Amino acid sequence: MTRVKLVDELEIPELTTEQIETLCTTAENAARKHILAKVSSKMVERLDISVEAEGAKPLNLTVEVELALSPQAKNVDADALVSEAVKEAVNASEKYLRKLK
Repeated sequence: MTRVKLVDELEIPELTTEQIETLCTTAENAARKHILAKVSSKMVERLDISVEAEGAKPLNLTVEVELALSPQAKNVDADALVSEAVKEAVNASEKYLRKLK
């Protein structure tokens, strides 16, 4: 199991509750999509993705990914995959927020 936590400060206008929910969903979907693009879902024993947005100015975004792969995925670097997925989640979040400016 691998866990990465990343807090990114983003300068944006204050968000509505609906926008915060969309932001978190966007980040979660980007992380999940990245992992499942790299490994078959059959090789994933466990995938938990959690995204939290706190504060208004600045907004703190926390992305946490827990990944457990099956033994057949022994050639896959799970730590690197999780790090890439977190970066994808943050990038997708920033892209969404830029659209709101």
